[in-house]
Amino acid sequence: MKKYTRTALEVVAEKYELGKGMEDGFQSLSKIVTNGWINTDNLVKIQKDDVEGHIVCPFISTKRGLIFINEGDYIIVEESDDRHVCGGNKFDGRFTPAN
Repeated sequence: MKKYTRTALEVVAEKYELGKGMEDGFQSLSKIVTNGWINTDNLVKIQKDDVEGHIVCPFISTKRGLIFINEGDYIIVEESDDRHVCGGNKFDGRFTPAN
């Protein structure tokens, strides 16, 4: 069996903050629950009086589809401008500050 290492990849990362425009959009919580997409316990939830369902959750669009943002998540941007979400509980173990 061969062993492999991960190639170092320099990225820009920032902890998600509401109001900074880091998300691509919002989806109603009721649609997320109805579609059974994911566990909604830790999702960022925002009360919006002007949206059907009233509670919405932020997401980013990736090649794999919509990725919903949980409390404490980081938004990762690669040099290719591809974006990902990394859980706050995993971020420190996967990323170290670049020099």
